[in-house]
Amino acid sequence: MQSVQDRAETLSFVVMPDHIHWLMQLQEGAKLSPSVQKMKSIASRLIHQNTAYKAQVWDSSFHDHAIRKYQDVKGIARYIILNPLRAGLVSKVGNYPLWDAVWL
Repeated sequence: MQSVQDRAETLSFVVMPDHIHWLMQLQEGAKLSPSVQKMKSIASRLIHQNTAYKAQVWDSSFHDHAIRKYQDVKGIARYIILNPLRAGLVSKVGNYPLWDAVWL
């Protein structure tokens, strides 16, 4: 079975209290739905193993947005990373621990 790394390269992400933003580049031949399902499966298993939370973690659906060649990928990554700031969870992005980007 393919790992998430075999399907998609994570460019940036931020985990919010009730959802995740994940900017990824699919590997050649990879499909979006199986890649997202694999990430959800791995994350659910880790959450259940490492916390007392045992309920369903994810909705069955997800929303996607394809990035076109002309769009600024780093700008989109910055927008994703700033979500905790816009949501009022922190006053500085550096104070929010649940994010990363390949450009750092």
